[in-house]
Amino acid sequence: MRAVVQRVAKAQVHVNGMLKASIGPGLLVLLGIESGDTQEDLEWLCGKIVRMRIFPGANGVMDLDVTQAMGEICLVSQFTLHASTRKGNRPSYMRAARPEEAVPLYLRAKQRLGEELGRPVQTGEFGAMMQVELVNDGPVTIVIDSKMRE
Repeated sequence: MRAVVQRVAKAQVHVNGMLKASIGPGLLVLLGIESGDTQEDLEWLCGKIVRMRIFPGANGVMDLDVTQAMGEICLVSQFTLHASTRKGNRPSYMRAARPEEAVPLYLRAKQRLGEELGRPVQTGEFGAMMQVELVNDGPVTIVIDSKMRE
């Protein structure tokens, strides 16, 4: 699993012109699920996302995690995070999990992040064409990969 985590002042997701998700300060998480990802990958990644201290504390240093900062989370599926650009100019998405494998893990990630956060997580719509708007705060953008454990 691979995630691009962005600290945001706000974020919204639209599907077919309709607002699907909206958050204030918190994290926008773009999640790519790779074929062969496991529950262990999911647990590690969700824990890392929620416990990352990337919000400013009283002294202005990034000292707080999303729960301590009273932030929200918006989770968006992003199969293109597993694109291979090794050959030619058209990316290959062969490593991305097929929907029958990815959807249950995506739904479990939503649930697990909500459990860790202590409140529901907003989401995009798996497999839909989405328009994602965000105001990156900082900017702070971090890439996490469960296979590399970084």
